[in-house]
Parts: sequence; structure tokens; C-alpha cells
Amino acid sequence: MAGRRALGRRFGWLWGAYAVSTAGTWLAFDAFALIAVLALDAGPTQVSLLAAVGPAVGAAVSVPLGPWVEVRRKRPVMIATDLVRCAVLLSIPVAFALGRLSFGQLLLVSVAVAASDITFNAAAGAFLKELVPRRDLLVANGRFEATTWTASMVGPPLGGAAIGLFGPVTTVVADAVSYLLSACALRAIGGEEKPPVRPASGSARPRAGDLLDGWRYILADPALRPLFFNTVLANSLIMAASPPLMVLMVDDLRFAPWQYALAFALPCTGGLLGSRLAPRLVTRFGRQRVMLTAGALRACWSLGLAFVGPGAAGPALVMVVEFGLITCCAVFNPVFATFRLERTPTDRVTRTLSAWSATGKATTAAVTALWGLLAHLTGPRTAIAVAGVLLLFTPALLPRRDHTPDTGSEPAPPALKDDG
Repeated sequence: MAGRRALGRRFGWLWGAYAVSTAGTWLAFDAFALIAVLALDAGPTQVSLLAAVGPAVGAAVSVPLGPWVEVRRKRPVMIATDLVRCAVLLSIPVAFALGRLSFGQLLLVSVAVAASDITFNAAAGAFLKELVPRRDLLVANGRFEATTWTASMVGPPLGGAAIGLFGPVTTVVADAVSYLLSACALRAIGGEEKPPVRPASGSARPRAGDLLDGWRYILADPALRPLFFNTVLANSLIMAASPPLMVLMVDDLRFAPWQYALAFALPCTGGLLGSRLAPRLVTRFGRQRVMLTAGALRACWSLGLAFVGPGAAGPALVMVVEFGLITCCAVFNPVFATFRLERTPTDRVTRTLSAWSATGKATTAAVTALWGLLAHLTGPRTAIAVAGVLLLFTPALLPRRDHTPDTGSEPAPPALKDDG
């Protein structure tokens, strides 16, 4: 079976590094907001500011790092960003213990973590493309996707319990330790990494024009351009509906916090299902058809959240909608991520992924803030409905015809030849 294919010891260590850091991230889900409320008596405005400003500024900070990382070996960069995230996160419990923790420090740490996240993911994409043969990229991305959904299902409930038992900074310590363990796993990969491809100028120092090179490549490519607009817009609209939905369920409809958490934890099993189905669907139906179908279906679910009502039917409806949404996303994401890696030349992977991720984080932050204002003016149910309706139009941005990646990679196996 494709999903059970052995990808080697080195990939095993990379997967382990991803798994432990992802587990720490989801264990500490919403930790900064909880610390701001529980330890600093922050109000809704400050919590919204923390959620929006950190990722947006972090995305801007990460932009000049993309060209810099492109001309360096990727594994040392990944280890360094893990250590940076560990250090800045540990500054929070230290300041808390000394009675010196401030809202400004939370903002700065949020910016540093967001910038490190983008830089790490961009370097990791380039490293994965070198580490794993092209025929195995979809299997590898499917395993990462399954790991993400497993962590998102288990992490937040455990994190909430840990905070209740041991205090507000407990999960931040666990998250910091997870990055340290990730760095150790990356170090254990061993082996030689190919020297990075130098720019035509021969200089390892990025030029000013290189800062926009990732966006230039994305917007000039007929396959990546529509996928870029589709994923950025669809993901931001999906995430923008989350805060209004929490207000609707917990405040307006008076569901208990555990009911709200359960309504989102159980559907994550759809992530495991979708990530396992993705390679099999591509083998049977072809990559283009799977990417187009799953990408269109993931836009059809969110509107249903506007009809959540009181009683047991409310959480049940959320579970059904989220299960469908997550399953479609879990099929689409690894197929899309694999296509993007294959489509992007090796000497542009880091800049392209960095530009893509920075745009996504900044757009999600801006749209989430805008939808918070919309929910304040019109009510949470209307804000959720507007996001759901707009999502229905995002499939129009998906590429309608097949594109064959031309990156100098090894040829695809026969099962994938029809998919480009």
C-alpha cells in the first residue's frame, strides 16, 4: 500500500521532529490568549490584537529571510529556528515566575514564533524535496497531514486540562520543550545535505530585488497563481468564522466549553481519513481531478455552521459540518503541497514557500480581524453566513486544466503520469 511505504531512517527522524513540535503547538493552542486573560487581565480588544498582530508582523519579518535561507543548507536553518522558538517561549514562564510578564512581551514572542514558523516551514519544504524521491512526496505529505490532525484532535483538550491543573504557562513550557526535541531529532537525521544552488550572480548575499522573487514566481506560473489565490482566500475565510462561531455557541447558545471543544475535536478524525485516502485517490483518479474536486468540496461546508441551533442538535451539526470540511481539506492539502513542491524549481522552493506562507498568515490575520468587526456589527451568525457564502465562490480560482511540473526532477511513477 502506498500509505505504508517505508521512506527510510532519515525521513523517520524528520517525521519525528515534525510530530513532536506539532504536538507541542496544539497542546499550547490559544495559550497566549489564555495567559493574557488569566494572568494579565486582558480584555477582548487586547486578545484580538494578540491574535492578529503577532502573525501579521511575524509574516512581514520573515519576508527577507526567504532569499537568505535559499542559499544556505536547510537543516541547520531548521535547527536554529527550533532553538529560537524554544528560547523565546521559555522567556514567558521565566518572566511569569519573576512577576515581570507583560502584554508587550507576549506580542514580541508571538511575532518571533510566527516568523520562525514561516522560515522553518519554507526550509523544511526544500529539505523534504531533496530527502524524499518525487514518487514518495505525496506519501510523505500525507503522513505530515495525518500527524497534524491527530495533534489537533488530542492537543487542545489535554492542554486545557494541564492549564487547569498546573497554571496558565504550563503548555508554553511543553511547547518550548517540543522544539528542543525537534532540534535533536533534526540533528539525528545525519547524512550530507547537498550544497544550496547559488544565484546566477554567484553572491550568497540576497539582493533587494530577491525579496519579491517568491511572489514573482508564483504570480507568473499559470498553475501556482490560481492555487495561491484559492488557498490564501479559502483558508482565511475558514479561519475567520471560528471566533464568531465560538461566541455563537458559548455565549449566545450557552453551550458548555467542553461541548464546544468536543464539537471540534471529534471531527478531526476526518483528517486521518482524508490524509490516508489522498494517495489512493490520486492513483485511481489522477492528481488534477482529486485536487479540483477536494478543493471545491472543502468550500461547501462552512455555510452550514450559520444554522447551528440550541440543544443537542447544535453540536451534532457542528460535528457533521467540521468532519466533512476537515476530510476534504485533508485530501486536498497533501496533494496540493506535493504539486507545489514538484512545480517549483529547487533553487526557488524556499522563497516561494516563504512568500506563500507569509501571505497566508497576514491575510488570515487581517480577515479574522475584519470578521470580528463584522460579527460585532451584525451578530456572529451573520458573520459566519457571509464567510460561508464567499467560500462558495473560491473554487472558481482553482486551475481547471492539468499542468506538468517541469523542475528537472525524476519522472513520476506510471500511476501519476496522467497527473503531470
